[in-house]
Amino acid sequence: MDKKKLTERDICTKFILPALKKSGWDIHKQIREEVSLTAGRIVVRGQMGARTKGKRADFVLYHKPNQPLAIIEAKKNTLPMAAGMQQGLSYSDILEVPFVFSSNGDGFVFHDKTGLYQQTEQDLTLEEFPTHDELWEKYQQWKGYKTEELAVVTQDYFEDGSGKSPRYYQMHAINKTVEAIAKGRDRALLVMATGTGKTYTAFQIIWRLWKAGIKKRILFLADRNILVDQTKTNDFKPFGSAMTKITGKKVDTSYEIFLSLYQAITGPEEHQKAYKQFSPDFFDLIVIDECHRGSAAEDSAWREILDYFGGASHVGLTATPKETEEVSNSTYFGDPVYTYSLKQGIDDGFLAPYKVVRVDLDKDLQGWRPTKNQYDKNGELIEDRIYNQQDFDRTLVIEERTQLVARIVSDHLKATDPMAKTIVFCQDIDHANRMRQALVNENPEQVAKNRKYVMKITGDDAEGKAELDNFIDPESPYPVIATTSELMSTGVDAKTCKLVVLDQRIQSMTKFKQVIGRGTRIDEEYGKLWFTILDFKKATDRFADPDFDGEAEVIFKPNGGDSTVPPEDNSTGLGGDDEQSGGLDSSFEDEEDSSSSCNDEPYTGGDGGSEGVGEPRVKYVVKGIKVSVLAERVQYIGPDGKLITESLKDYTVKTVKQEYATLNDFIRKWNSAEQKQAVIEELKDHGVIWEALEQEVGNEYGAFDLICHVVYGQPPLTRKERADNVRKRDVFTKYGEQARKVLNALLDKYADKDIGTIEEVSVLKHAPFDQLGRPVELIREFGGKPKYQKAVQELEQLLYGDAANN
Repeated sequence: MDKKKLTERDICTKFILPALKKSGWDIHKQIREEVSLTAGRIVVRGQMGARTKGKRADFVLYHKPNQPLAIIEAKKNTLPMAAGMQQGLSYSDILEVPFVFSSNGDGFVFHDKTGLYQQTEQDLTLEEFPTHDELWEKYQQWKGYKTEELAVVTQDYFEDGSGKSPRYYQMHAINKTVEAIAKGRDRALLVMATGTGKTYTAFQIIWRLWKAGIKKRILFLADRNILVDQTKTNDFKPFGSAMTKITGKKVDTSYEIFLSLYQAITGPEEHQKAYKQFSPDFFDLIVIDECHRGSAAEDSAWREILDYFGGASHVGLTATPKETEEVSNSTYFGDPVYTYSLKQGIDDGFLAPYKVVRVDLDKDLQGWRPTKNQYDKNGELIEDRIYNQQDFDRTLVIEERTQLVARIVSDHLKATDPMAKTIVFCQDIDHANRMRQALVNENPEQVAKNRKYVMKITGDDAEGKAELDNFIDPESPYPVIATTSELMSTGVDAKTCKLVVLDQRIQSMTKFKQVIGRGTRIDEEYGKLWFTILDFKKATDRFADPDFDGEAEVIFKPNGGDSTVPPEDNSTGLGGDDEQSGGLDSSFEDEEDSSSSCNDEPYTGGDGGSEGVGEPRVKYVVKGIKVSVLAERVQYIGPDGKLITESLKDYTVKTVKQEYATLNDFIRKWNSAEQKQAVIEELKDHGVIWEALEQEVGNEYGAFDLICHVVYGQPPLTRKERADNVRKRDVFTKYGEQARKVLNALLDKYADKDIGTIEEVSVLKHAPFDQLGRPVELIREFGGKPKYQKAVQELEQLLYGDAANN
């Protein structure tokens, strides 16, 4: 056996795995091969989205499942033994493991991060690979585990037999929280972006602490019924008969796992404080979902529950930790034990990236002033002042503005996907109702097909709320468009939501992240890889806030009357000072964010006007005002998170030149590749979106000419032109008649489908080859499979002969 000819996978199976077995590692429980760490960032250009290549470790060694100790990165024997070390170290950063090994089959290079070995890096023979017990002992020293903590920190995860395992960041969140509790910490905060599985993470934390016996009675608190019900039905289902949901004011203390709304166990009156039916030391652990919404406020009703059960450990979960003078998550819980941000989720490919379409309306920026003694539709005398963006749909309604927003939203859907699930965030329930009506009038054909094409889903509307599950369900086509105010801003797992419309003033970063989170889930089965934010209220100015941690893929600002679908050419960057004009008044606290209500409620009370506290605010309604669009813009986000102006062409040039700096580099790689499709797939893994390139340049061109033309400025040939050039040379005369028919048919296939199609022997099973004979018979015409494959390679050389001579 010539080791130099073995593949990387051969090195793994013939040398690395036997070395591990010989050192006593359990192949079934302590070793995993080809472990996917990230999914690969989704790159969006035009209306196309594609994944880059995810990160995958050759071997991960574990103490127990989901408790990793070491990384092994393998390379072919033609490379040095240490060739995989830097790659392995980057994977060790992801998994936070201290031991890294690189191997080419001759032995191992061992890197130690603990400082407990004499050298940081050393060479080992295949026979010298460390045992599990040796690495586990060093690991315990490195982590500072005490003997009494081990039973808890090594407690098994719940496994349902399906093979499902937590993603790496969920594993970190679970392990770090369990470790913190085992070490005696009584407050712990987990910050995880919306859509990253906080409830599943909470379940595993509770399960492990419960099974370890360190926490026997647990309370899970949320502030919305849908959150409690989803939790009980889905992630917490394995608790079975040990679990109950607290309803009413009479509690049954015979269970071990309790789920409850805050509102179900407390209230302003003493008789509403059902939590006092439990003794203060009843619960060992309280997990607070969405803890930014009130539990950390010192004077909140929710906080009194936590104070009552002050002897329990408190674990807070949030996507948006809140820090104000009145509410501080970090002051109450301490610094987060683990943070997984929106930006990291998008980079890893676990969360959907997004485009931003910013629409500026003239009246929003320039303002509107009533004429002297002007009355509104309801006979109210309109206060004489200039009304602008912060007033519209709060203190003043311009009906034409609502109609224009509805028309822009509808036109966007018609130009992209009329059945794309859409959430329109409105200022209040009244605004949501008017927006529903305007959208109905803009989409009469769709509404005629199904009256639920547009629905208002708000807390006051029983019929609308009843459609929430259908909106969330990927298999239910209706409702398509949901107008809302507050009800859908959190806790709504709408995986297939492709358009989020912001016609609501959003004054806090907490609220902004929540709203953006409605679209960040991915559902590849239903084609949801990315989503669009259509912003009418300059809410996306918050992208420039240093507290924001998940930048947009595209920011687009069309000119008045233009389509809201971002073009790929003539992109313009964000402006300078004018980008901030008409910006948000940061001193105005968003009333929704400071409210603890679990339903949508109309705004009441003052915003600087003369109404008394608690009195309904006067809302003027005017009609006959011309409203128009001023402008829109486009920007892309680079890997460093910075906004850059970049078309599809610019992006492709940059991506390809990172791999092949010159045209000669690319041609050399193309001509030397045994299979051209491997080069195409490699570029796809790095983010080249072939479908988008074909749409822009022309689908008659093959991958080779697309790259040569777009990246290196070479004149392209179509696939048909390349195939015809080969035929003109009459180079198939050395083959028999049947073989010549096969080669000509392969040229036809190439002209129709590109090079990857003809490189697969399986092409011979399909038309028109199946009319010429069975695959084995056709291959025999060339003298066997090796000679057939050689003929295909010669055909490829003929197709790209002009390039080879450049």
